[in-house]
Amino acid sequence: MVQVLTPDNAVDRLEELYAEATQALRAALARFVDGGPPPSTDERTRFVYPELAVTYAPDRAAPRNRRAYGKFAHPGLYTTTVTHPGDFRRYLLDQLRPLVSEYGATIEVRPSTQEIPYPYVLDGGNEFATGHATPAELARFFPVPLLALVGDEIADGTYEGPAVSGRPLALFDAVRVDYSLRRIVHYTGTDWRAVQPWILLTNYHRYVDQFVAWAVTEIAEGRAERLVAPGGLSVDRGSLEGAAERIAISAWHRFQMPAYHLERAGTPGVTLVNIGVGPSNAKNMTDHLAVLRPDCWLMVGHCGGLRQAQEIGDYVLAHAYLRRDRILDGLLPPEIPIPALAEIQTALQEACAAVTGASGEQLKHRLRTGTVVTNDDRNWELRYTQEKQLINLSRAIAVDMESGTIAAQGYRLRVPYGTLLCVSDKPLHGEIKLPGAANTFYANAVAQHLLVGLDAIERLKRTGGAIHSRKLRSFDEPPFR
Repeated sequence: MVQVLTPDNAVDRLEELYAEATQALRAALARFVDGGPPPSTDERTRFVYPELAVTYAPDRAAPRNRRAYGKFAHPGLYTTTVTHPGDFRRYLLDQLRPLVSEYGATIEVRPSTQEIPYPYVLDGGNEFATGHATPAELARFFPVPLLALVGDEIADGTYEGPAVSGRPLALFDAVRVDYSLRRIVHYTGTDWRAVQPWILLTNYHRYVDQFVAWAVTEIAEGRAERLVAPGGLSVDRGSLEGAAERIAISAWHRFQMPAYHLERAGTPGVTLVNIGVGPSNAKNMTDHLAVLRPDCWLMVGHCGGLRQAQEIGDYVLAHAYLRRDRILDGLLPPEIPIPALAEIQTALQEACAAVTGASGEQLKHRLRTGTVVTNDDRNWELRYTQEKQLINLSRAIAVDMESGTIAAQGYRLRVPYGTLLCVSDKPLHGEIKLPGAANTFYANAVAQHLLVGLDAIERLKRTGGAIHSRKLRSFDEPPFR
């Protein structure tokens, strides 16, 4: 007889099965690399992810609620595989509890048939580098990552799995999550476990310098516990002296999109990722961060102002996007509107007023709302004759290379999103980014802009789960957000 579990019992059981599977896989790897036999067929059946199965068999009308998650679209069986259940415990419980308490769903946990690729149980990635087995030999006897088994079909609404296995319970299964967890480490230079649920994305390293300085102050004044930086460097209250300098000269430049994580006690912290320039980087990083199911990601970076009345240092709060990035056209066609999320728009505007001290007409002069063009060509000005009609028709007020991609990814992958940009030049009005003027702008504007983003996050935290907007749910959405 199958045991029906409570949400807490279910996560406990997921942890047990995952620990048993990964320990068995590590032991077999170590034995083989030391010259022992490969795993037997029977032994290999143990190298699998645990499966979480939730059944909804209603005996009454479905409850009505305004949540954007923790709800069923249809009766029936829903399943997903799970990796690192201990690290995802809070997320799993947040999803399971309303399904049981409000819908009367039942939960089962069992081994799946989805194998764990052996590189995903090696924390350092090269534990067996000094052994006698080559990668080709390991691939003969152990599960390996297979790109054919990793995809976003559920998130993109193209999934067609066998009916007998049930509908998808979550947007990402275990092997997709593990794939991205390794990518996060590779690109950011930090452990994925350090990533906080509130994320700022930027396209200039100068924001990093300001974030580090702010984080050091937060730790010194007792509002935060630790700052984690690329390359394994961390700062706490006992190592504050010279911390900013140590981070500045550290090996962050070895990583394509370095990340910095400020951890707080008893409340979620904030992560800053310097994604660099361009829509390809923006999609790449958000593809991977999405598996952590963050509460929100916000873009804070620079843009070109397109209106004569704008001044260098003014802010742009994106209400809409003209997506000329092209990178998502096959997944999310540009004619699909990307809606602004009211709670995030309000928080960004209120934060701008609080940090700048502006209000009323003064705030309207400093902060303009409207459409942002995101272009995949940094030198789009060289073909302005082709671009100007769309810019005019869209009534765009700013241009950049990342914001539309980040917002579209948030919409596509169900992560609340927002954009607050700072005008660094006005390419259509003769105010281009020359070295002297640019340095003056950076010195004066970056610190304040970052503080606006951080203030907005603190405001959003106080709204709880409200920002997980129903605007992001499809008609046939998995129960988990």
